[in-house]
Amino acid sequence: MHTGTNKAERQEKKIVAMHVVMLDNESFFKIVNHDTIRPFFMNIVSDANHWMFISSNGGLSAGRKNPDFALFPYYTDDKITEAADITGSKSVFQIRKDGEIIVWEPFSERFNDKYALSRNLYKNLYGNKVVFEEVFHDLGLIFRYQWNSSSTFGFVKKAELINMSDTDFDIKMLDGIQNIMPYGVGSDLQNSTSNLVDAYKRSELEPTSGLGIFALSAIIVDKAEPSEALEANIVWSTGLEDTIHLLSSIQLANFRKSQEIFNEYDVKGEKGAYFVSKELVLSKKFQIKWKIIADVRQNHKQIIGLSHLISTSENLDKIIEEDIERGTKNLIKLNAASDGLQCTADVLKDCRHFSNTLFNIMRGGIFDNNYQIEKSDFIQYLAKANKIVAIRNKTFLDNLEMEFSVSDLKSRLSGVNDIDLERLCIEYLPLKFSRRHGDPSRPWNRFSINTQSEVDGSKILDYQGNWRDIFQNWEALAHSYPNFIEGMIFKFLNASTFDGYNPYRVTKDGFDWETIEPDNPWSYIGYWGDHQVIYLLKFLEFADKYYPNILANYLQSEYFVYANIPYRIKSYAEIVVDPKNTIHFDVNADHNTRNLVINKGADGALMNSKKDDIYHVNFMEKIFAMVLSKLSNFIPEGGIWMNTQRPEWNDANNALVGNGVSMVTLYYLRRFFTFFDDMVLKSGVQDVVISQELIAFFHKL
Repeated sequence: MHTGTNKAERQEKKIVAMHVVMLDNESFFKIVNHDTIRPFFMNIVSDANHWMFISSNGGLSAGRKNPDFALFPYYTDDKITEAADITGSKSVFQIRKDGEIIVWEPFSERFNDKYALSRNLYKNLYGNKVVFEEVFHDLGLIFRYQWNSSSTFGFVKKAELINMSDTDFDIKMLDGIQNIMPYGVGSDLQNSTSNLVDAYKRSELEPTSGLGIFALSAIIVDKAEPSEALEANIVWSTGLEDTIHLLSSIQLANFRKSQEIFNEYDVKGEKGAYFVSKELVLSKKFQIKWKIIADVRQNHKQIIGLSHLISTSENLDKIIEEDIERGTKNLIKLNAASDGLQCTADVLKDCRHFSNTLFNIMRGGIFDNNYQIEKSDFIQYLAKANKIVAIRNKTFLDNLEMEFSVSDLKSRLSGVNDIDLERLCIEYLPLKFSRRHGDPSRPWNRFSINTQSEVDGSKILDYQGNWRDIFQNWEALAHSYPNFIEGMIFKFLNASTFDGYNPYRVTKDGFDWETIEPDNPWSYIGYWGDHQVIYLLKFLEFADKYYPNILANYLQSEYFVYANIPYRIKSYAEIVVDPKNTIHFDVNADHNTRNLVINKGADGALMNSKKDDIYHVNFMEKIFAMVLSKLSNFIPEGGIWMNTQRPEWNDANNALVGNGVSMVTLYYLRRFFTFFDDMVLKSGVQDVVISQELIAFFHKL
């Protein structure tokens, strides 16, 4: 045993460094002695709908689609880090040497003051694999576990124990994962009443396959009615034969004391866990590998089928490995579609570019298949956007091929006399892989990775994002797909309001706004105008560069509409009295608009004319409305007022909203005017139709 210095002294000598290394024939970033620095948070990505947020100390939360489909509890990042000892991977080894039993618990603080240990962290260059490694220098042992994702099987924890020494060891091992959630517990319920959730937990073992089933004994409802839990989260293992299975962490303390442990078949009212235990001989210069696999929301049929596969398949391990690698290839393919691959002499810069591009398309989406459009998705989109338009253009839709290009669609529109059909066709963007930003460090933001159906696993095209985020990400995406720039511009302009602002969130199915929630401290209504000028200007400059005169063709064309958001800007006199509260939320208008969306489709949230049909305007009017809203908050010799509820902020001025002025928006507004001066002069357009209200606003301003 190592006895020369105590643990604290050895810790001081450790140097933290990062290298690019090869591990299992793949390039990884390796942080040496990562445990000597403060824990940091990571996002492990996937080509499908997996999400994993993990701390460098091993604490994690993971699941599919959104926090309500969690495998481990979805908490804030501080709690995830603090719960590393009770959530996620846990391993304990009893090692016999010279008649003594040495208890080694990697990545734990238990017993470790006795040993010479070092810990290293690896993350692959594509960001979808993370490896935790502990080296037991006294015995020449290495333990590693690695998190992977599989579209078919869920989350795969690979583990390996390596004997680097010249000695054979008798080892009794216990390895698994802890704090497994049952299916059917939303994140709000878990955060507010986790003790009640524990009381409803039931963990069962299917003994033939060794599959653990983690479910609720009943759906948690406060009603006097039966409510069965018909789906479950599941965990199983491969690579080890004749193991003891534990379904909770109750016997961990006994194992640490070298006491006997026993199979658990049915555990009620305890946090779920899945452990496998086995006695083995680890020969010198040899290693042993195994896997623990977990997934969420499995029904009876799926569980029976998987149990049969585990019990009968002879090449299951190969199938899992192939699916993991297929996921990595798909992730690379997704990123390559947005020009995310580059190869230079600087590997770090190449990886940085890959990461930047990947997170860009995770936010804004990536086009499904170049410029191709699938008829089935297009028809669903149109029906959700405007039911009346979809019905009256049934013949047009029926005549579409099962797959067609965006240029084919535009060609077909040349013979159609339906301005709303044309508008919606141009706005259609076949994006996938998108999700709102949201993670345990921003608990007020909720994400949903809507990439595949929970029913049959089929592909779903969808995008969603906060206004700033989605258009910021499309700015880069446009360079890879310039033929979709018109759709991006239409989506931008047609989600903005008559008074020149934009809603909170943009989605494939329309847009959404914030509402007042009295019991929610994060509830806040407000128009959004931040970076509005520059985002639109970048789109317009790009379009003018790629397709000269295309914008001039829209100056007098009434393809454009207004979002009918239920906010009412207060009068000047009211704003003077209380400059911090400048908007009234119209509750009745909010209720009526949402009902219209249900009955008519997303277009129900658009502003109507006096004839009760959609109010159409031209491109110039939409620009006019936005510009006037900026100038109405212009302070001469200052900037644009960063109005509390209509902010024109930039990151440097976040703390000043409501008190300061934005020079950034002012500078871009000047660039905006310069661009339009040139464009309008070149167009030769002399007259455009503008709404009377905007003309009045213009003259008063």
